[in-house]
Amino acid sequence: MNSTFKSHGKLLITGEYFVLNGAKALSIPTSYYQTLKVDKIDSKIISWKSYDNKKNIWIYGDFKLPNLEIINDSTDELLYLQKLLLEIKKLNPQIFKLKNGYKLESNMNFDRSWGLGSSSTLICNLSKWSQTDPYQLLWAVSKGSGYDIASSIHESPIVYQINNKNPIINKVQFKPKFHENLFFVHLNKKQKTDDEINLFQKIIIDDDVINQISQITDDIVKCDEMDEFKNLIIKHENLTSNTLNKKTIKEKLFNDFSGEIKSLGAWGGDFALAIGDLNSAEYFKNKGYKTIISFNSMLNNS
Repeated sequence: MNSTFKSHGKLLITGEYFVLNGAKALSIPTSYYQTLKVDKIDSKIISWKSYDNKKNIWIYGDFKLPNLEIINDSTDELLYLQKLLLEIKKLNPQIFKLKNGYKLESNMNFDRSWGLGSSSTLICNLSKWSQTDPYQLLWAVSKGSGYDIASSIHESPIVYQINNKNPIINKVQFKPKFHENLFFVHLNKKQKTDDEINLFQKIIIDDDVINQISQITDDIVKCDEMDEFKNLIIKHENLTSNTLNKKTIKEKLFNDFSGEIKSLGAWGGDFALAIGDLNSAEYFKNKGYKTIISFNSMLNNS
């Protein structure tokens, strides 16, 4: 008998970086997800396989129970998994004291380079299986705010804040009247979140900037006018640009785009949010950005 767990990916619409300092951030769950299938086996090991969206194995290895020693050659991916499993053992010691072992198999239906949460969905699935706190698992391996965990848990748009590692979560409705004019454009690069967090944490952030980002988040949630939404995007981009001392994505790559575009998550990679006329997708395709997903297709409506 096996058990299967499923968690949806996420996109951070507002509050990137600043959410680490207590700003409100808007996050949406995506229609893309990762599953984790767990079977009990006779051998006292954890046998692990992870498959990408093309059904290719990208992580493979075994861990000896109960000490969780890596049996195979260590890789960065296996060391990451080992950290998670050791944290699970600390939070729920009984799980690895049984006479059996486990075969775990993860599958995702999205490209790992998209930045939709290959790690956070894995952590959520592991927490469901092991009946442990997903935030504790996250913070054992990452400096992230936890918004991605919250998005996966709640499976609806949320406004997220963190206060001394205490998540504050409010479910919201987020589907603007002009949602057909919203597009998610993959920038053909993946950004390392923890590297960006390390850089951001060296910057002194004024409380006024945090308050402005929080206000923009509140305003974007309520916004029903396309022009107002564009102005809020511009304001958010300029605040972030001035803080990071980096050019906005529009200045850097899309200065002739007639609409507006906003970086999502760590600047420089993954997805950006574009707002423009219904033919905007063609503009990005002509510039070599082939992965363009509509708002309706991206948002998890389950």
